Amino acid sequence: MEKISFTLNETGEEVLFYVLEETRLNGTDYILVTDSQEDDGEALILKDLSSDGDSEALYEIVDDDRELESVMEIFEQLLEDVDITLE
Repeated sequence: MEKISFTLNETGEEVLFYVLEETRLNGTDYILVTDSQEDDGEALILKDLSSDGDSEALYEIVDDDRELESVMEIFEQLLEDVDITLE
């Protein structure tokens, strides 16, 4: 798994995540990340808000229920052979 670091805007704290999968839906990029390589890690779906010319990506957690359900369905299909539960 690829490991990436994020800097939280509110605190400037650096957080590490492992990328499980990525996809594109309606022109927007999404990544599924987890905070641990172990089975008990927390998974999040992040949406890329950056522009094409940006030197660094800008992500936010997907919290809109309709958008989250749509993207979760895609990730579940992509990861059907992997034992991951998205809630």
